[in-house]
Amino acid sequence: MASPRAFPRFHRRRCPPPTASYPFGSPGPLPTRDSAPPKPSKLIRRAAFLFTLLTLSLVMLYTVTDPIRFSSASISSSTFLRFFPSYLNYSPPPDPMQHLEEILRNASMENNTVILTTLNDAWASTNSVFDLFLKSFMLGEGTHRLLDHLVIIALDEKAYNRCQVIHKHCFSLVTEDVDFQQEAYFMTANYLKMMWRRIDFLRSVLELGYSFVFTDVDIMWFRDPFPRFFPDADFQIACDHFLGSPDDLNNLPNGGFNYVKSNNRSIAFYKFWYASHETYPGYHDQDVLNKIKFDPFISDIGLKIRFLDTAYFGGLCERSKDLNLVCTMHANCCFGMDSKLHDLKIMLQDWRAFTSLPSDLKKESVISWRVPQNCSLNSLRHFDSPPFEVVDQEEQEEEN
Repeated sequence: MASPRAFPRFHRRRCPPPTASYPFGSPGPLPTRDSAPPKPSKLIRRAAFLFTLLTLSLVMLYTVTDPIRFSSASISSSTFLRFFPSYLNYSPPPDPMQHLEEILRNASMENNTVILTTLNDAWASTNSVFDLFLKSFMLGEGTHRLLDHLVIIALDEKAYNRCQVIHKHCFSLVTEDVDFQQEAYFMTANYLKMMWRRIDFLRSVLELGYSFVFTDVDIMWFRDPFPRFFPDADFQIACDHFLGSPDDLNNLPNGGFNYVKSNNRSIAFYKFWYASHETYPGYHDQDVLNKIKFDPFISDIGLKIRFLDTAYFGGLCERSKDLNLVCTMHANCCFGMDSKLHDLKIMLQDWRAFTSLPSDLKKESVISWRVPQNCSLNSLRHFDSPPFEVVDQEEQEEEN
């Protein structure tokens, strides 16, 4: 039998362990085989800590998903906030209707009436029509205090940001998938969407129990209009062309200025008005109003409509002739923002010149409007517009 092979014997060389540097000091000796295992008390404390951390995490998740039930939970809010103080800063997004109601409440008069206007970025820039609108309140007679009751409805984020800088009552009404930032030219698709969004929004204001005066921003406020409103009317509206009687349904209204009282009749009317845009597709709110004002539904609900005299609530379609009587002037019958801006500046100059006169000269009406200039009376004429020849004839008579 062969003898086993002899293998050479190798000896292991003992090497010192590598040294390492630690930026925050030595971590302490490394454990060895002979090191003692952790004591049971340490294991219990670690387990208790992990259990507490997991429990608090679940409680926080539970409160976010079901805050109502959490209010009756056994753990107190003070104990919870000691562990999670950042939770105190969490606030859920406000409900839009609750936010709107709060703004209306802060801005309303004693009889729950507010003044409303809409604004988008195209009209909100510095030295714009919007600035002239606010300036007219400051220059008018008895109108400055009305700014406290004005709520600006911003149709886009930039308009809302501008509003917050210069006014105290702002509400953001951003419509998804619709861009209202640019100037919406008359009768374009965006213009129609904007007008009908406005009608639907005004209905919601009425349902919250608030009456309102709605005004376009291209309307200058020269006197407090409330003394000129009819006390018994549910819905009263300015006119492009006034025929002489406030009860005549043949008057041609302008949706840029109206005073509406909140009641069941006006709410039903605004619902009917908004629903009628499906009956008359492609028409804006003013044209549809001219059609439905004769509808039997109006008399069935008992809505009292009154049309406002252009002697007090005038515009470029039909001017208020006497500056001693005028309450508002509208840059209607005018196409384009630049044209409106030009003529509204002249309008404010005319008003300033009038208010600087002695009282005896004011009564003699020595100053009259120098507008329209850049605004053309025929720029927005369509099939149901007032006969502007009547206005032209009146102007010729004044010149003669």
